[in-house]
Amino acid sequence: QVQLVESGGGLVQPGGSLRLSCAASGFTFSNYAMSWYRQAPGKERVLVARITNAGGSTYYADSAKGRFTISRDNAKNTVYLQMNSLKPEDTAVYYCNARMDGFIRRYNYWGQGTQVTVSA
Repeated sequence: QVQLVESGGGLVQPGGSLRLSCAASGFTFSNYAMSWYRQAPGKERVLVARITNAGGSTYYADSAKGRFTISRDNAKNTVYLQMNSLKPEDTAVYYCNARMDGFIRRYNYWGQGTQVTVSA
């Protein structure tokens, strides 16, 4: 059974930091690119950051560049998102995503999300 379990969300003041974690199980983690998405109230879910299966390459949305860092530990089947200099506009539910393009189909899994609220 595939599971992606996010943790680390919460309430933080502007300028503060949070570290999100996503623990994966039920699939071969090291074969999957991992991503963090977020969805603010009334808005679409958008990609924040992505890391390749071996961790050699990363991508960041413009909103995350210079403030967020995605990393992974394939030995622990866990992906992280370090978020610094948080702004109120970073408030959203953050979702972990695992994706792999197989020969015939794409494998795509989601976590349940963790709330991040940036407010004074």
